[in-house]
Amino acid sequence: MTNLVDLHLHSTYSDGVRTPAELVAMAAELGLKAIALADHDTVDGIDEAMAAGSAQGVEVLPAIEFSVALGSYRDVHLLGYLLDHRDPQLLAILKDFREKRETRGEAIIGRINEKLTLEGKATIASAEAAALAGGALGRPHIAQVLMAKGYARDMQDAFVRYLLPCDVPKRYFPVDEALATIKRLGGVAVLAHPTTITNEREALSKAIEQLMEMGLAGLEVYNNVCSEQDSAYLRNFAEKRGMVWTGGSDYHGIEEGICMGTGKGSMAVPYSCVEELKKQVKTWG
Repeated sequence: MTNLVDLHLHSTYSDGVRTPAELVAMAAELGLKAIALADHDTVDGIDEAMAAGSAQGVEVLPAIEFSVALGSYRDVHLLGYLLDHRDPQLLAILKDFREKRETRGEAIIGRINEKLTLEGKATIASAEAAALAGGALGRPHIAQVLMAKGYARDMQDAFVRYLLPCDVPKRYFPVDEALATIKRLGGVAVLAHPTTITNEREALSKAIEQLMEMGLAGLEVYNNVCSEQDSAYLRNFAEKRGMVWTGGSDYHGIEEGICMGTGKGSMAVPYSCVEELKKQVKTWG
């Protein structure tokens, strides 16, 4: 994978199952030139990843993935690349979000325990799930506990049987605030897996243009959701409007058939994407 990159990875600090150092080791073994650790609403694993990257010859881009709402669209994901991840104001904002997220995790476990009780099964403890999380408690950590107890065959079964029926609504970061924060910190805002907003291209184009007016600079063209036709459309859209384009596997370590670097098998993101992100930072700076 010489000169290839993966710009969308998750660690135990959000909802992944591998530590930042483990992700870097995997990237080194695969021969990736660069990766981006883009945990949900946290930057706590970045320094660990960068230190491991320096030791193993893998460039690590500091990044974050914000969950935002855009009008009627819920759970829109914004990636912020090359931002100042040590900014005190950012850390304070994320601390508040982490506390809200942990409250959500506790509420989900409470609902699951109600379901388990009705099924005549022993309840689970939030401490068991928290022990698996390097940072914020996420649903995959709860799923791992359910699997360990024998209540679910695998990750998908845990979600279908317990996590989806017992879900609690997520709190979203204000979209304009997220974009302004990324820009204030010298970062580059990129829309993750755009087609998860809508598959209707006219509506998607309008949503992207609305985000561009607020500071969106790029699109994640290559990902596990887009078809080849979708990727071609998004790349053409980005290039026509002078936007950067990126790609990443959105690797958590739990999805069957999704691998770091190649996604579902055919993804190949060139290092030139990293160079374009750096150019964008210089343009703003």
